[in-house]
Amino acid sequence: MTDDASVSDFVQWVLSEAGKIDVLINNAGVSLVGPVENTSPAEAQAVFDTNVFGPLRMIRAALPSMRAARSGLIINISSVLGFLPAPFMGIYASSKHALEGLSESLDHEIREFNVRVVLVQPTFTNTNLDVNAAQTEAPLGAYATQADATIKTVQAQIKTAPSPLAVAEKILAAINGPYKMRQPAGGQATLLSRLRRFMPANAVDSSLRKTFGFGKRTTS
Repeated sequence: MTDDASVSDFVQWVLSEAGKIDVLINNAGVSLVGPVENTSPAEAQAVFDTNVFGPLRMIRAALPSMRAARSGLIINISSVLGFLPAPFMGIYASSKHALEGLSESLDHEIREFNVRVVLVQPTFTNTNLDVNAAQTEAPLGAYATQADATIKTVQAQIKTAPSPLAVAEKILAAINGPYKMRQPAGGQATLLSRLRRFMPANAVDSSLRKTFGFGKRTTS
């Protein structure tokens, strides 16, 4: 996902073996937990290289054959953090926001070729990505109390989080069912999507801060 040549070689191998690509699923991802202020540009770049530029590389390699066949589906695995950012996950959330923007723009561009883009948006899932999320190298410093509260909340939610099966089922539904661009997957993903869309912004803000053990919302 992070090397142009290897991505191109892989896609060409698939085409030589199968003749075409019906569905491209961009599932690779890395996470990062820590204060935005403490995140180095190199750490942020590593996240974006996998979560944003990785799918871009795969799309650039696979899309020409899909356009030529006038058929295909691109499924990008996003996250609920792509529409509902959480504290101390700013870099990961921003990478998923970028992926969502890229996906929606791309869908407009390629629709005339009968190729569509789908965003699957899981919530916390019991996978190595969430369990073993990397943390920023710099000490937490002034953010230690709130960051620790966030990490404990995430760890508690992962213990009861659904298995990847729910995400796999959503991917199958996206392939075989009626088209829908954004498809929340597993756990409370659908509920969170509706809350984000229909609840007042202040209520969403307060609920999120309460979930992660923060104090009351401050206003200027």
